[in-house]
Amino acid sequence: MTAFINIKGLCISAEQDHGSVPIVKDVSFSLEKGKVLALIGESGSGKTTIALSLMGYTKPGCHFTSGEVWLGEDNLLNASQPQLRAWRGKRITYIAQSAAAAFNPSKRLIDQVIESALLHDLDTRNKLINKAIRLFKELALPDPEEIGQRYPHEVSGGQLQRIMAAMALIVDPELVILDEPTTALDVTTQVEVLQVFRKVVQQRNVTAIYVSHDLAVVAQVADKVVVLNQGQEKEVNDIETIISAPVHPYTKQLIDAASPSAPDGHPQASETDEEKQQEPLLAVRKLVAGYGRRNSQGMPEFPVLDDINFNLYPGQAIGIIGESGSGKSTLAKTLVGMLPAALGTTKYQGYELSPKLSQRSKAQCQKIQLVFQSADTALNPKHTVRQLLGRPLKTYFKLSKKEQTQRIEELIELVQLPPDVIDRKPSALSGGQKQRINLARALAAEPDIIICDEVTSALDTVVGAAILELLNDLKDRLGFAYLFISHDMNSVRTLCDDVIVLYKGTQVQSSPVNELYHGPLHPYTALLMDSIPQMRTHWIHESRIATQVLDSIPNPKQLEICAFVDRCPKRMSSQCSSVAPSRRIINKQSQILCHLQEPALPTLLKLSQSSQSDSDNNIHVLEPLKKKENYA
Repeated sequence: MTAFINIKGLCISAEQDHGSVPIVKDVSFSLEKGKVLALIGESGSGKTTIALSLMGYTKPGCHFTSGEVWLGEDNLLNASQPQLRAWRGKRITYIAQSAAAAFNPSKRLIDQVIESALLHDLDTRNKLINKAIRLFKELALPDPEEIGQRYPHEVSGGQLQRIMAAMALIVDPELVILDEPTTALDVTTQVEVLQVFRKVVQQRNVTAIYVSHDLAVVAQVADKVVVLNQGQEKEVNDIETIISAPVHPYTKQLIDAASPSAPDGHPQASETDEEKQQEPLLAVRKLVAGYGRRNSQGMPEFPVLDDINFNLYPGQAIGIIGESGSGKSTLAKTLVGMLPAALGTTKYQGYELSPKLSQRSKAQCQKIQLVFQSADTALNPKHTVRQLLGRPLKTYFKLSKKEQTQRIEELIELVQLPPDVIDRKPSALSGGQKQRINLARALAAEPDIIICDEVTSALDTVVGAAILELLNDLKDRLGFAYLFISHDMNSVRTLCDDVIVLYKGTQVQSSPVNELYHGPLHPYTALLMDSIPQMRTHWIHESRIATQVLDSIPNPKQLEICAFVDRCPKRMSSQCSSVAPSRRIINKQSQILCHLQEPALPTLLKLSQSSQSDSDNNIHVLEPLKKKENYA
């Protein structure tokens, strides 16, 4: 079959202070029409740079050194700028990694979807709107007739990513470039988007380039894979061969990073007898948080978290997992006082913390540190690493200039970075290096508790695995505790001892991490586990919990007693839609908020307030989920 895409000996260089530096080095590959090729590798491997070359484009400061880039009968590197402008957005379209950043927040979605087609004068506005609506239906978007009238902030991340796909497909392109389109999505949304992308690409016979760092994701969409590292092509083969018989050591490293083995053995108790005799570092009881005015009972107008309870002990790591919108980041902000809790208590070493950060002592602020998700926005771009790390040292410790310099050097060594980064600014660091500085700044305060909010979500698989290894090493060496917020199960099982599962701000399960693989699960936890992409090409087509067709329930919004009832494949409609579930203890290890009583779950013990004491060291006493109408 004749190749539709043909890249021969491509070399791209970047201009730096000391001259021109090659960043793509002699890359060659081809692809037939109607196929999907994945460019895979860690950050800095040249994936996006090569993908953009298929638009005849390089980033500012870069230039093509040599090579050929053929699309059909046309060499894009020889095309004039007017010709390239005519092809971009019509013949070749691009789906960016962050749909939220790519859309104009002040314009309706439909206007942005049809904009490129109008610019290329492909049809009338009305006909293009009708075509967009048909695409919305193909892409399984809800309310396809009306969703285009919304603004970007009024739809979810997964919906916005699919709307961006509609924007790319509306011109009937010859080539679509997808640049990490599911990286920032939670696991259930990612599966949804992958299923739709694969279906539409196959039905429309679209040729596509898929940029990613995750081989498990690539296995669901790609026919062929090019493995890249430091701008060099390491291996090119079909996806089945890459997965089953990789040749290059770097390909094997990517596979290992994408598919860590599940924990062995049987789950252990979440709290050991020794821990129960200890005072917890952090004790959270009946925490409620949200936004807006509070009613006479203290409930916020827009509740986010409801009845959160857990203990965190020295040296322990607890994972907080759930989909986007489940309340994970709100919990982090509430614990550090950035968002004052509406109800409930948070105690640090037995002393109750004020809900407001401004009312906490300097020592209390020092001992609980938050590492933000995006190092790019968390680090001041005008400051050097020395200044960034120096600020917490000045705030919490009285050090001489010499002692401060020595401590900064120790922190840099602690997070395994070379000494020469100390006088660099964030813009001169890689994504992984910036995240290490983000962590070093938290370590500078010498905390007892570090709250990590999605710290690996924006990193590629290999760099993310290195950060997790660092976090594990620091926990063992320094003895502090983690709250690790993530939607990535692989990261949670690598780092954490226990896990709390949130759904719509409700704590639906608390378990040892091993029990996610060996024990009974809340139906929502089972859905999350079932949505983790596996390293096999037909996984996306397999029947899973998320694909089960559910019977409708009457008036679900009025009878929302269990928040998960409308998505639960195991629901008992007569009970689940009318009676609030109670928390149950399973094998003295897990708590599950569910009515389920069946062989899949061992003997369940329903707890009642009358039979259990509500002491600070007993996290098993929890009230049933409150009806949503009580929030009014």
